[in-house]
Amino acid sequence: MDDLVMTMDAEAFVTQLETCVSLFDLNQLRERLEVLDALELRFGDPETFGENPDARIHRRAAAIRRRLETVNAGLFESIRSEIRHGGHPASLLRWMRDSHGWDNDEFPAPGLGFDFRDELVSGILQLREPCEANLDRVPERMFYQPTPVRHILRLIRASGLTADDVLVDLGSGLGHVSLLASMLAGVRSLGIEVEAAYVASARECAESLNRARVEFIHEDARAADLSSGSVFYLYSPFTGSILADVLERLSEESTRRPIRICSLGPCTCVVAKESWVTARTWPDPRQVTVFESSQLCVMRRGPGGGWNRGWGGRSWCR
Repeated sequence: MDDLVMTMDAEAFVTQLETCVSLFDLNQLRERLEVLDALELRFGDPETFGENPDARIHRRAAAIRRRLETVNAGLFESIRSEIRHGGHPASLLRWMRDSHGWDNDEFPAPGLGFDFRDELVSGILQLREPCEANLDRVPERMFYQPTPVRHILRLIRASGLTADDVLVDLGSGLGHVSLLASMLAGVRSLGIEVEAAYVASARECAESLNRARVEFIHEDARAADLSSGSVFYLYSPFTGSILADVLERLSEESTRRPIRICSLGPCTCVVAKESWVTARTWPDPRQVTVFESSQLCVMRRGPGGGWNRGWGGRSWCR
């Protein structure tokens, strides 16, 4: 679509959008999001492309953008209302399924790029992003990037999350993982984040959506209380000695109860080298990998004493 957008005559492109009535059908969310991306690609920054009073085509493009965003805002608010009232998020689940059938895909597209579902979730959560200038930069802590939604869905499925679990997101950022897991799996979620501005934004979102089973704590993962967790998630939030210290703490927790570790990104290869965990699948930094503590692995051995879960595929860790 990008090539078509850039080669089509600007007025013809805008006229085509103005006459496409189906775009404003509530059920055409994905198409609207694609058109909004196309408008930005063709006419530039959406904050400025309608400012020139002599740019007739640009003003028409800006008007289309406003109409599309108004329809989307109404849809997002209806889903937010459903979530706030505590019912099963049927609308959200339907949109997730409509965008590639997440409940049937055991392995989503690898890599850290974003897709339609990320824009959907962004519109629903409406998280306030802190000013970058107010964020601390500490060695061995990675720049924040939210987990793509398709990988959160994979996390929920592959880890076998249930309402009896407590999911602990180590380096939770703005809280996408904790919030979505609570909505979709009914699980109690705890986000631990060292950056106070991110914690404040995540708490605001949880409160606005009445997420009583989601909590965000402003604390270093090396010092936080991890005793309630049964599933721990790391999207490579830190490296080096910080990661080593956190894994040592998780190892200690695993001596008290079975736990699962879910990872995404470069930290997967580090976790895979820990002697106290076993991976359910071949470790792959481009996908969520689920590890089980040794105690849990022993509990699930087959009658012959062997570990029967098939891995398949190839390991991307060297």
